[in-house]
Amino acid sequence: MELYFYKFDGAGNDFVLLDARHADPLLSVEEIAHICHRRFGVGADGLMTLHEGSADYDFEMRYYNSDGHTATMCGNGGRCIAVFAHLLGVRGGAKKLRFQAPDGPHEAEILSWDPLARRGVVCLGLKDVPKASMRQVLQGTLLDTGVPHYVQQVKDLDCYDLVGEGRRIRHLPQLGTAGANVNFVEPLPDGKLHVRTYERGVEDETWSCGTGVTACALVTGYNHIHTSGGDFHITFDDTPAAYTHVRLTGPVALNFIGTLTINR
Repeated sequence: MELYFYKFDGAGNDFVLLDARHADPLLSVEEIAHICHRRFGVGADGLMTLHEGSADYDFEMRYYNSDGHTATMCGNGGRCIAVFAHLLGVRGGAKKLRFQAPDGPHEAEILSWDPLARRGVVCLGLKDVPKASMRQVLQGTLLDTGVPHYVQQVKDLDCYDLVGEGRRIRHLPQLGTAGANVNFVEPLPDGKLHVRTYERGVEDETWSCGTGVTACALVTGYNHIHTSGGDFHITFDDTPAAYTHVRLTGPVALNFIGTLTINR
């Protein structure tokens, strides 16, 4: 089976995207993991399929981590798939789109897109986060911004053993039966918050994580976030009961388009 794919990244967090509106490839866990493998496949932190929408939504997003298993949401993936839908001509190539993901409905707006450089900026709406759902555990905070995230402040983040500590903390029972993504943060002199993330399902550090930087912004109050892959701006309304109208804005790039063969 031959697949036509687009390769995107959102601030260095990269994905393989497939148009499944007319034919769902029904990839297995093993096939997705092979496609995402950085030695034997295309190489990516995750894979997404775009499906037909409904009367209320322009399309449906399904997301898979690089280990081949599904996840409820991906913030950078949601921003990338909005550009993908735009380039495919969904709703006439609209730049404001509503879509359904496993964690619920989302809105995305392509604020800018350069078709020659194949780069732009996308704003994504994420779900509300009830304050009662946020818990102080270990030395940080656990919350769900589409997927569960643990946030902890450390010193000398550039030199921190993120992979070793992230892998250790990610499986601790205090973070739930499925574990959580682990984010370490450190304020910077320029007023930004430096964030590094260990992602479950990838089981390694990613250059950025959209739901992760959002979780860090909600926990710390910082709006400007710096990651290895790029910078983000997060806005939200701080109400007594919840963080609402959460918006994640950051860069998106189309890296290349190609075909790959799946042997079955």
